[in-house]
Amino acid sequence: MFFDRTPTTATSQGPPLAERITDDPVITKTTQSTVTLAYQANIAGYWQNVTVVWLKNLMNHSLCITVDSRDGDFHYTCKVDLKPWHFWSKKGYKSFEVESRRKVDVYWDLRSAKFPSGSPEPCADFYVALVSDEEVVLLLGDYKKKAYKRTKSRPALVEAVLFYKKENVFGKRSFSTRARLDEMAKKEHEITVEGSTSWPRDPEMWVSVDGIVVVHVRNLHWKFRGNQTVMVGKTQVHVYWDVHDWLFKSPPGSGHGLFIFKPEPADSQSDREGSGRGGGENSQNSAGSSYYPAQSGFPNPEFCLFLYAWKVD
Repeated sequence: MFFDRTPTTATSQGPPLAERITDDPVITKTTQSTVTLAYQANIAGYWQNVTVVWLKNLMNHSLCITVDSRDGDFHYTCKVDLKPWHFWSKKGYKSFEVESRRKVDVYWDLRSAKFPSGSPEPCADFYVALVSDEEVVLLLGDYKKKAYKRTKSRPALVEAVLFYKKENVFGKRSFSTRARLDEMAKKEHEITVEGSTSWPRDPEMWVSVDGIVVVHVRNLHWKFRGNQTVMVGKTQVHVYWDVHDWLFKSPPGSGHGLFIFKPEPADSQSDREGSGRGGGENSQNSAGSSYYPAQSGFPNPEFCLFLYAWKVD
């Protein structure tokens, strides 16, 4: 088990969430594919940040789960190596301590997991469970009954909430990921970005959701940065893109395109008008702290998907 208690910088004020995430260092094509999922989960009476990272390269496949300390100064990490040649490593259990010797357990079963092509994150037939005080505070996957049976723990009174997903995808022309953009949808949407940037043809770009083109940009060399609002089901989704490096970075293929998908909550307009959202001390955008007292109510972070699209030869 890998245990990490690394200090991080905590500040009383910080930039907005989207700015913080997009300013993070981006991996290069010589490292590994990654999927990062950031949740807020109720652990021991506090809403705390929990980060799940799936990593995969030619030699290794791993899962890392990190819980931030309450003051934001430290994080505690449990790493699981999912070695492809060791069947037993795909099911297991580990424990680690989170401040004040509070025990947190991680259970997983990935023996039958299905993985989309090229993605390190499974999409079906698996579970990963984070347990604290005999409560499953975070549950990933569709094997929910198996997870509760194995952990012998009760479901959380309030489920953990995903507030951003960040993925690095590699391809020649097409880049795919998945996320739940429509609040009413029961399943995740298949999201695909396609780019035709080979000269002498005028470069173009398409963004599709569940096979339906929602964004089509012609003359991409003039419109390499932009945004558009589209409808996914009954939800407005703001789509932002920056593909400057696809077209102009040298050598060709050394850069990435960045795509951000931000669903607009149905009640966000009334919330902003009625409560001045974002100004309170428990705001995710204004406070450096990574936890919230449960009795104060959930801060309701808004979800964002960040897709880094790397072109390969």
